[in-house]
Amino acid sequence: MLSRSFLKAGHAPTLFSAFLYFDLSFMVWVLLGPLGVAIAKDFHLDPAQKGLMVALPVLSGALLRLVAGVMVDHVGPKKTGMIGQLIVLSGLLVAWKLGVHNYNQVLALGVLLGVAGASFAVALPLASRWYPPEHQGLALGIAGAGNSGTALAALFAPGLAQHFGWSNVIGLAALPLAVAFIVYMIFAKDAPNRPAPKKLAEYLDVLKIGDAWWLMCLYGVTFGGFVGLSSSLTIYFNAEYGLPAVTAGFFTAACVFAGSFIRPVGGAIADRIGGVRTLTVVYVLAALGLAVASFKMPNTWMALGVIMFVMASLGAGNGAVFQLAPQRFGKEIGVVTGFVGMTGGVGGFYLASSLGWAKQVTGSYQVGLLAFAGLALLALAGLTGVKARWRRTWGADATAAVRL
Repeated sequence: MLSRSFLKAGHAPTLFSAFLYFDLSFMVWVLLGPLGVAIAKDFHLDPAQKGLMVALPVLSGALLRLVAGVMVDHVGPKKTGMIGQLIVLSGLLVAWKLGVHNYNQVLALGVLLGVAGASFAVALPLASRWYPPEHQGLALGIAGAGNSGTALAALFAPGLAQHFGWSNVIGLAALPLAVAFIVYMIFAKDAPNRPAPKKLAEYLDVLKIGDAWWLMCLYGVTFGGFVGLSSSLTIYFNAEYGLPAVTAGFFTAACVFAGSFIRPVGGAIADRIGGVRTLTVVYVLAALGLAVASFKMPNTWMALGVIMFVMASLGAGNGAVFQLAPQRFGKEIGVVTGFVGMTGGVGGFYLASSLGWAKQVTGSYQVGLLAFAGLALLALAGLTGVKARWRRTWGADATAAVRL
C-alpha cells in the first residue's frame, strides 16, 4: 500500500503529527460515550438523556469544524491546530479541577469537547496539502485513521473510571493530549503551496457549488454513522445485551478499530478503482449491516460481528469521500473539509440522539438503526444520479493517475 512514490512524496513527519493530533483529539471528543454508563448511574439518566449526552459533543464538533475550516485557510492548519489543542487541554483541566456536579454541567463539558472534534478540519488539510492528487486517498486515509482515537477512549475510559472515578478520567485525558501537542509543535509543518488568505465571505462561495453539497451529504452518512455509533456503542452493548461497562468498552473498541483502520484501505481502494465505485459498494454493505443489526442478535458475539461489519463499511466510505473531495476542491480543501466534516458530525448527532430516542419511546434501538439504513440507501441513490456528470466534468480534468 505504501509505494515508493508515496513515501517520496509529501512530508512524513507532518502526516504522522496530523494522525496523532487527530487520534488523541478524537479520543477526547467521544469521551462521554465510554463514561456514559457511570455518568448515567450517578445522575439517574433515562435513555433519551443518555442519547443527548453522547450526541451533543458530536454536534458541537460538527459546527466548530466549519470555524476550524475557515481558520485553516486563513491562518494555516498548524496555528489552527495549536489553538484548538490549547483550548481542549485548558478545558479538561478546569473541568477536572472544579468537578462536574450535574447533568447540565455534563452537557456543557460536551460542548467543550466539540473543539476536539473540530480537529478533523485541521488534520486533513494539514496532510492533504503535502501530497499530489494520485496519493490523496491514501494520505488522507492515514491522517483520517486518527478516528481510531475513539477506540482508545472505549478501551481505557471505563476501566479507569472504575478505579479512579469518571471525573478523574477527564483530568487523566489531558496527559496524552499534552504529548500530542508537543509532537505537533515540533514536527508539523504547513505545506509551501498554501493558498493566499481570502475574505471571510469568500469562503462561503463553495456553498454555491452543488458538488460541495453532494460531498457533504455523502459524508453525513459515512462519517455520521461511524461517529454516531462510536459514541453510542458502550451504552448500546450495556443496555441491549447487559454487558458490564468495561466489557462493553472492549466491544466498542473492536468495532471502532474495524472502522478506523479500514479508512486508509478505503482511500487506497478509491485511488485505484475510484471513489464513486468504492462508495457504491459501501452504501449497499452499510445499509445491509444496519438492517441486520436492528434485529437483536441471539448473542453478543453475533452482535459484535455485525456491528464490526457496519463500522468497517462506513470506515472505507470515509476514506473514499476524501479521495474525491481534493480532486474537486483542491484550492478550497480547508473550508470544504470544514463543511463536509460538519455534515458528518451532524449525521453522527442525528444517529446518536435518535438511538436514545428510539430506546426511550419503543424500548428498542431498531427504529433508529433502520432509519439510518434508509439514509444510506438515499445516499446511494444520490451518488448514482450524479456520478455520470462528475466523470464528464471535473473528473475529466483530473490527471490520468486519478480515478473517480
